[in-house]
Amino acid sequence: MTSVSSPGGPTEVINARRTESLDAPRIEQLSTSATEQLFGRVNVVSVIEKANLAVTLCNEQDDILGHAALYDYPNTSEADQAEWQQWLSQNYNTADCTPLNSLFVHYFVARKEYAHGCAQEIIRTIFNAVPDLHFCFLVVPQGVFPEPALSAIFKPMEKTEDAKGPDGCSIFVSHRHEQAPVLHVRKARVEDHDDLTPIFNRQSDVLSTKYGDYFLAELIEAQDDNNHCVIAEVEGTAIGFMSVSNEVNTSLLAECFELGPFHGLCQPHPDDILEPPREPTPPPDVPEPSETAPTTADQRPSSAASQASAKSKRSETAMTGEISEATKADAPEKAAPSPAGSVTGTPLAGKRSSKGSIADASELKVKPKLSEAHMGESSSSLLSESSRATSVMSEASKVGSVKSAASRAELAPPTTAPDQRSPSPGVEPPSLPPRFTPMYKGGSNAFCIHLFCIDERFEMRSQDFLPYIFSLFPDKDFVVMTVPHLVPEFPLLQNFVRVTPRVPSILAEELYVFHRAGLLKDFVVRPATSEDTPGVEGLVQSVEGREQLLKDLQQYNEARRDPDGTEIQTYVGVSQQQVVGVAILRIEENVEYIRSHYNVEDFIYYNHHARSEHGHIHHLALNPIFQHYSKHFLKEVLRLSHKSCLYYPIYPPYAAKETQAHHSLITALNEMVPVRARRQITYPLERLGINAPSHRVSKLQECYAVNHINRKLTLEPKVTINARIVVVGASDVGLSYLETLAFCPHLRFNNITLVSTHGLPGEMAPDNLRDNLMGKSHCYLHQDHSLTSLRSWVNVVFGKMVAINRQTKHVIVAGGTKVPYDHLVLCTGQQYQVPAPTGADITQEEMTNATLPNSPHRRFLGEGPRNVLTVNDGHDAASVLHTLRYDFLNAEGQLIVYGNTLDAYTCVQTVLALGVAGSRIHLVEPPLKPHEPTCFNNPPVEQGVRSELAQAGVQVHSGYFLAQWNDGMGGDQVQSASFTSKAAPLRLECSFFLSFFQKMVDYDAFKAANDACLVYDGKLVIDSTFHTNDSCIRAAGPLTKFARRYHADQWTHANFFSKEVGFQLAANMLHLFDPTLENELPPTPEMDQLIPMYDSAKIQAAVLPGGVNYLHVGKPNLKVPLDTYMSSGDYGRELVTGSVEGGNFFRLHVNQYRTVETITCYSKQPIENTNLICLYGVHERYLNNLVSRFDEGLLKDFYSYFREPWCLAIFHDRFADFRHEVREILLNRPTSDEESLEEQVRQMIDEDMVLSKEQRRHLVDNFKDSGAKRSVETRLLSYLSYNYYHLPMYAKPGMV
Repeated sequence: MTSVSSPGGPTEVINARRTESLDAPRIEQLSTSATEQLFGRVNVVSVIEKANLAVTLCNEQDDILGHAALYDYPNTSEADQAEWQQWLSQNYNTADCTPLNSLFVHYFVARKEYAHGCAQEIIRTIFNAVPDLHFCFLVVPQGVFPEPALSAIFKPMEKTEDAKGPDGCSIFVSHRHEQAPVLHVRKARVEDHDDLTPIFNRQSDVLSTKYGDYFLAELIEAQDDNNHCVIAEVEGTAIGFMSVSNEVNTSLLAECFELGPFHGLCQPHPDDILEPPREPTPPPDVPEPSETAPTTADQRPSSAASQASAKSKRSETAMTGEISEATKADAPEKAAPSPAGSVTGTPLAGKRSSKGSIADASELKVKPKLSEAHMGESSSSLLSESSRATSVMSEASKVGSVKSAASRAELAPPTTAPDQRSPSPGVEPPSLPPRFTPMYKGGSNAFCIHLFCIDERFEMRSQDFLPYIFSLFPDKDFVVMTVPHLVPEFPLLQNFVRVTPRVPSILAEELYVFHRAGLLKDFVVRPATSEDTPGVEGLVQSVEGREQLLKDLQQYNEARRDPDGTEIQTYVGVSQQQVVGVAILRIEENVEYIRSHYNVEDFIYYNHHARSEHGHIHHLALNPIFQHYSKHFLKEVLRLSHKSCLYYPIYPPYAAKETQAHHSLITALNEMVPVRARRQITYPLERLGINAPSHRVSKLQECYAVNHINRKLTLEPKVTINARIVVVGASDVGLSYLETLAFCPHLRFNNITLVSTHGLPGEMAPDNLRDNLMGKSHCYLHQDHSLTSLRSWVNVVFGKMVAINRQTKHVIVAGGTKVPYDHLVLCTGQQYQVPAPTGADITQEEMTNATLPNSPHRRFLGEGPRNVLTVNDGHDAASVLHTLRYDFLNAEGQLIVYGNTLDAYTCVQTVLALGVAGSRIHLVEPPLKPHEPTCFNNPPVEQGVRSELAQAGVQVHSGYFLAQWNDGMGGDQVQSASFTSKAAPLRLECSFFLSFFQKMVDYDAFKAANDACLVYDGKLVIDSTFHTNDSCIRAAGPLTKFARRYHADQWTHANFFSKEVGFQLAANMLHLFDPTLENELPPTPEMDQLIPMYDSAKIQAAVLPGGVNYLHVGKPNLKVPLDTYMSSGDYGRELVTGSVEGGNFFRLHVNQYRTVETITCYSKQPIENTNLICLYGVHERYLNNLVSRFDEGLLKDFYSYFREPWCLAIFHDRFADFRHEVREILLNRPTSDEESLEEQVRQMIDEDMVLSKEQRRHLVDNFKDSGAKRSVETRLLSYLSYNYYHLPMYAKPGMV
């Protein structure tokens, strides 16, 4: 906060912020004729949209006082934006001006009385926001002089001798040293103590409390050759302090962090052990390992930091030599595989107990996130020393060993002969080679920052310390700094590289490293030439997929375009005449598809970007030493290529290699923002004909996740969060939580880890049989996982949580591996368990369900029989189908499916679809609890399902509890099962037993929570804000229940839509991390007595016996039989078309407010699920007066009714936004003296709940007369017009 004053007028307290497009109307009001003369007639929205940096000044009432928009090229038609340096140097001495340190003012306006103060504050803000900026230019037309507010800041540039100056314009400049000068740094003196003490005390009193009030003076006085103290001063006053020392315990750091890319922070030594011993070559008669076998780490290239540091003379020439060595170092022919690579191990062979734990703990595996793959092999950061981990990172001077897009994180099934079947197909976690830790014999090559503090006003100039402290240690290449995980990343660290920590670590902190070469400011981006090819080849030696990158580079050098005519643009980053970065892009051909399928308009105004301004990144590699220039590299690529937006796709691991072969994993993924996918309308294309959307919008293609960057984002830093967030369980709640955090565009979470038995779902290729074996909640469909690509942002530990150590804050995974956390989120949900026989002897007389010796709902403990199977996720489904296909389909025997859940019926249908005869299938249904409805809770649907089961020959046995296996004789394989009922018992022979009886909390999850003294009362107890009794542990989903003090034992998260629960969990925690959000206040005592309620519908979809498609969408509620629910007076009414027998049953429940509350579909034809789900919560008037049409007998088939073109706008993903806009119109007052329609309705309802006809007529007249009707119509036309690419079937005004 600062203030500006007007001559003789009031003083305003102002705040500088980034400009938003919504500010455009108010900014235009500040424009004057002088503004138009200076900058021309411009579209303010377009100027803001494409500006690299736009700053707005507001007062305390949020009134805009001033605005400026800056670009990275001049606003004159005389200079091409890609060649402004040459144009400028023709007339001016601009040797020091580079794209890195220069910006151009394209627009400036301010309220007249505050113009001088606003101009000064905006320029000062710009220089503070961009630390590398040194020149701010103003280009004005010839004959026009800047207005006084600008002329006081910008001075005419001095021309070179004999230069006439550019035609048609004049150039003015403002230098950094005039506004926010570089800090002067010097050695500290004891007399600086008095200036520094207040700065330290404002930020923390820990040091003075621990070491005394004069610790700073003592530290300064104790300086020697190994320890130095430096200060930064402004006008003779110390404003910052840094203590540095060359006493660095590199061995300790090597134990705690992955220092492979930095040669362990040591000097190179001949005795360094950088590679593991090579395995002996196998004899000729031994077959070569298969492609899927783990690749050992002996192929890891040596650390280039060791080679780069071989020349330790610290002159500019030596520095050049460092980079040359680093970029040209030889590497083996094959680089070490990325931990995200295509590596498939032997399926788990250990026995699975009834508790679900994995017997062979040594198989624990890890897959690190893709966004850090360029930093090398870092999966071991998640593991303890006793665990198996990947090899160390590859050399720093090359891009780390990165898998190409065709193979990164690909987890293909093992390649086996037909008679060598794996017992468990599908996705297996990557197998990791034995741990190898390099040994460094050389001396330390680093010094450290012990203590750092700076006045908040100057913190953006923190980097000014770096050149000076490196001069104090001319023989060191690295400076390191450790910070606690929970400390926000401050500006000094934005130039450092974060090192991946190991676990367990003696130092529970983050380590940051900065290389001396990072001081170089000669980083230049330019179009590639053929002479750059050797440099690019050296840069990408370790990149798998380099062949395609080099092939594209060769094609660019030969023709500048593909054989089909598509233009190729290639740019290289150069420093000290060495290639340190490369980027290859083409025009984005699918921009219409991206706009229609992804929410890219969350980041851009699409209509302000020409089609040719959208680019598609295919390859981007940058030397890790220059990683802090990633955004500048992207900014330069945008400028040089005349693009305003760039996109980069990430395909799922199962995508065809030819689809992914055109991309390699870019090193700047962290600088881009992930774009959410949009829900798509299912169009009746045959009925629409020529009115269907264009092929560019509706075409089907491989699903992929989109990452995006535009000009606005290139100078907008992300807030880095280093807090270690561990999520246990890949449930829908957990995935929703992870997605919400990962898709925060302004936040970067470095340490999100998922602990899950089978990793992230969606890694296997789509398979209808597998995907239909269980019902769908529509939280995440298979393609949704491809569209979000959480593997780009989340580290994955494959394993089961078996313990929680709250004191040391770590989760213990099976096998003893420790995963540390700062915030733990438990989302393990509930799973089907091996059922526990009651032990009833059916040979005894009168043995019924009423006389059972044990409860049928108890937990089974011990080893489960081998052929008793449960299915809880896609991996289990694939394994079960594989087993049935090879061991049951063509053999003899019976299959028992035990359960009365929806999944039991879908499983029967899947087994039938597999080709198993219905006569071999027995569906045994346990009895329901008193007053418990069936899973369908709809008598017609239940009747239809039983009819289809009978037609298929499936034998259904209802009302039976499992009594014994093998007549109580035991054994590791079930050959028969006996059951009890109210009447006669039942005994069945079986080859396989599939249990879908009941879901329970996994035993290991229960034991871990209970042993950690977390309150457990049948389920894990939480409060209304997801907290357990440990403030660092939160939980959500079916695993949990609300504390008894809420008196809501019947309501749990299982009653609600899991995706919404996960979103609210993330929103609740974002207050801890997001500085743009206000700190959340604790709930008041009154509110703390209420549990949160959620609005989204609870959805069930399935393929039932007979191939019938089933969909149920309903309001979250308790399990109450339908007839009981319908008997309540406020139920509303049901509308039904079709019949179960006809295979076209459609039931709508419209509540008392005429809003759709329940949708039930039972159809033998395909159902447009995503369309019909959109009907939930919509008033029937939106649905073309649905109720009155139904009552008039005009609607005979809801399926055909909702396939008509008129309703497609309702299925659009932005229809809910349109409804909110309409509501806002009704809430707003026409004038300050008139009541809004909403207020009028409330007054009438307060008097009498039932509105009379006269009152209704009065409201309708007011609606018309107030202008609200016209506003609604205008908003509707705008909605249809803006989304016309999705909705071309609607006529627009003027078309008819």
